Amino acid sequence: MNTPTPQSRPIRVWHDVDARVFREEILSQHQPAVLRGVVRDWPVVRQALRSPQHVCAYLKQFDSGVDVNAIMTPPDAQGLVSYRDDMSGFTFVRNRLPISAIIDQLLRYLGGGDRAPCVAAQSALISECLPGFLGENVLPLLDAAVLPRIWLGNRITVPAHFDEAHNIAACVSGRRRFTLFPPEQVENLYVGPLDYTPAGAPISMASRARPDFDKYPRYRDALAASLSAELEPGDAIYIPAIWWHQVESVGQLNILINYWWGGSIGVNDRSISPTNALMHCLVNMKDLSPDVRLAWKAIFEHFVFNPDPQRLDHIPEARRGVLDALSPDALRRIKDVLIAQLQQ
Repeated sequence: MNTPTPQSRPIRVWHDVDARVFREEILSQHQPAVLRGVVRDWPVVRQALRSPQHVCAYLKQFDSGVDVNAIMTPPDAQGLVSYRDDMSGFTFVRNRLPISAIIDQLLRYLGGGDRAPCVAAQSALISECLPGFLGENVLPLLDAAVLPRIWLGNRITVPAHFDEAHNIAACVSGRRRFTLFPPEQVENLYVGPLDYTPAGAPISMASRARPDFDKYPRYRDALAASLSAELEPGDAIYIPAIWWHQVESVGQLNILINYWWGGSIGVNDRSISPTNALMHCLVNMKDLSPDVRLAWKAIFEHFVFNPDPQRLDHIPEARRGVLDALSPDALRRIKDVLIAQLQQ
C-alpha cells in the first residue's frame, strides 16, 4: 500500500497589516506569515484582475528597454527550473530580453496549456527595467530604500532554496503556491551542489511538485515539517532569512514583486555573505579528520553561535577586536589580511 504524501501545515495568515504590526509582531518572530490583501490597492493588481492583456499593457508602458535575465524551459520539463536527470546541465536555457519582449512571448503562449514552453523574467530590478512603476505601486511596510524586483512568467516551479536576506513577495497576477521548510530541514531536502546551481542559490533536488520518495526518502520528513500557502493577487508572504522555500506559479500569466533586505543582496560589498564563509570553511576543513572537525565545531559554537555576551567579559573591550563590533577601518584591515592569505 502506498504511504500518503505528508501534508504541509498552513502558514499563519495576517489581515490589515501595517508597518508597525509587521515590524513589532511579525518580523520579530522570525516565522513565515501570509499578509492577506496587503497590496490589493496597487494599480497593477487592479489591472491584473481585469485580464492578462490589461496588466501586460500596464507594465509595458513603463518598460525602459533594458535587457533582463530570462529563462525558457521546454514543454517536457513542465516548468521545473532544476537539473537534467543526469545533472549534465539544467532544464532551461537563458536569455536577456527587454520586459516587453518577454511579455509578448507570454501573451502568445496564453491558452497553450502543457504544450507551451515555460518562460520567465527572473529577479529584474524594477528601478532599472520599469522606471515609473514604483511611483504608483508602493509597499508601505518597508523603507523606500529597499528596491523591489519583478518575476514574470507562466507555469514555472522553482525548487526549494534559501536566501540570505529577509523577503516579502507580493502576488500581482495569477497565483503562487509557496512551500516553506525550516532551516533545520536542510538534511532532508537533498540539496544539490553548492557551486553548480541553476541561479546561484543551492536548491533541493527533491520537489513537492513531483516527489520521488524512493529516490529521496527523507523528503517525507521535510514535507511533514513544512508550511504552505497559496497567494491570490493582492496577497503577500513574509519569508524569514534562511528559510527554504519552493515557489510554484499557477496559471498562464504570473507576476510577483519581491523585496529583499537585511542580507548581502543589494549590499555593495559582496564579501559580506555567510555563504562565502561556508564555502571558505568547506575548502579549509573538508579534508580534516572527523575528530579534528568535531573539535572545530566546538570552537565555532563558542565564537560564532554562542549569543551570550558575557562570554567575553574576561577580555577588556578595547582588546576584543574581531570578537566585538568593528569600525569600518578595522573591518577593512581584517579583510585585506584574508584576501592576501587567499591569494597565496
